[in-house]
Amino acid sequence: MVRFRINGKSVNAKKSSTVLAAAESLGIPIPTMCHLNAYPPFTSCMVCVVKDKASGRLIPSCSTLVEPGMDIETDDDEVRQARKTTLELLLSDHVGDCEGPCRQACPAHMNIPLMLKQIEACRFREALITVKEHIALPAVLGRICPAPCEKACRRAQIDSPLAICLLKRFVADADLASESPFIPECKEASGKSVGIVGAGPAGLSAAYTLLQLGHACTIFDNNPEPGGQLRYGVPEVRLPRRILDAEIGPIEYLGAELRQRQTVGRDISLDEIRRDFDAVVWTTGSEAPLPPGAFGLETTDSGVKIHPRTFQTSRNGIFSGGAAVRPSRLAVRSVAHGRSIAHSVSRFLESGFAPVVNARFNSSIGKLKESEKEACLRYVESLSSRHQRTPCPDEALNRKDISTSQAASESARCLHCECLKSEECKLRHLAETYEARPHRFRGTDRKPLEKITEHPHVVYEPGKCIKCGICVRITESIQERLGLTFIGRGFDVRVDVSLGRKLDEGLKTAASECVSACPTGALAFFQDGRME
Repeated sequence: MVRFRINGKSVNAKKSSTVLAAAESLGIPIPTMCHLNAYPPFTSCMVCVVKDKASGRLIPSCSTLVEPGMDIETDDDEVRQARKTTLELLLSDHVGDCEGPCRQACPAHMNIPLMLKQIEACRFREALITVKEHIALPAVLGRICPAPCEKACRRAQIDSPLAICLLKRFVADADLASESPFIPECKEASGKSVGIVGAGPAGLSAAYTLLQLGHACTIFDNNPEPGGQLRYGVPEVRLPRRILDAEIGPIEYLGAELRQRQTVGRDISLDEIRRDFDAVVWTTGSEAPLPPGAFGLETTDSGVKIHPRTFQTSRNGIFSGGAAVRPSRLAVRSVAHGRSIAHSVSRFLESGFAPVVNARFNSSIGKLKESEKEACLRYVESLSSRHQRTPCPDEALNRKDISTSQAASESARCLHCECLKSEECKLRHLAETYEARPHRFRGTDRKPLEKITEHPHVVYEPGKCIKCGICVRITESIQERLGLTFIGRGFDVRVDVSLGRKLDEGLKTAASECVSACPTGALAFFQDGRME
């Protein structure tokens, strides 16, 4: 046994143990990207570095054996900075989008690519559920949203953007016209209650999410009917009131209590609401911002002052968003605020404070090069050829602007820019953890976007490969006849099939193991019905 110190504690480990293995046996996490248990260390990514305070050196924990007298620090500022720099170097060579540009541009961060896949497969109910995970009022927004997602759609660089807003409206209208419109499930009642001031898009969205999280909601509003500017500021010809009422209905069905003709400051005070409820959400907006110190809330030139990540105001337990914070004509932004506020309030109700949640890391390739446009279209064609589905019936669903088959065909135009492993990608997760800057070391030019679809089940994107060697070692271990190997030297090295053969020849038996172990989205399975 070897005696050494780790994070200030004296411990013992087997003489043959690496620092990484010793730390893991003690429950001390050390991040890795090129390491795979049961395989020899490769020491390529250098994300696993730790500091030996005895020697003053940064060392790779995956390949360094423990020695007597070592004094290992696994997570101090110097170690974290080294890992951050390593991740930024990896990202400088990374070609891929974590999320599609359409989703990144959507203020509500709706999972647009998933919705499009579901519509293409004629799974309209599933598409509606995907939409309503982030947007409480999709039929409303489908009529009035200026569609910033479409402005960001990369298909526009080839011909024209997808009609995302119309497709969102399509599934929402289809749901409202069905015999049983979708009602989300709610968690068990928490025993907590939230008072919401304002029945506009932000307040309604906050209530919709809070109710699903198990918290009771009461909405106070000074108008005769709920909806705020959606009802009183948008002409009937743009937004029929029956559509607005139909989408408010499920929020009431979930248990929201609406108290109309209740003006805060006249009929009830904010102090009373704060006293009677476990938390308060202030979303009422007006053309003019609140005067300084109104209702005890700190204000800015545009409205109520909030913490940008938690939405909490200067008063503990009172949160704000939507037009109350910044006047805007984008109802989708207010709906997005409402959902974000709800999650922050729920965390507050659970713990007594509103913790800051870091924003998701997102890599983006930006504008397509001219040479990449044809490759993207070939990728879409490849997806369509794999996806054998029953054609959608050409029904109009009592609407004149788009039929079911037209909706499916329009959705099939999507280039699917998003990563197929965006939630499992270690590079993305660690970039978030260490707050890596994706463009710190990136040059003016980037490698071309490639999506290799020669394998019947696997997509290979060389631009996402970090040359960790995991797939190479797996194919060697499983004894694939051709397998994968490193080709080239220096900066031009890449992982590919031996002898210039195709991917389906190199991954005949090891595909599942390689995809599962790949730390990025370089190797991924076709998803959402695209792999039989």
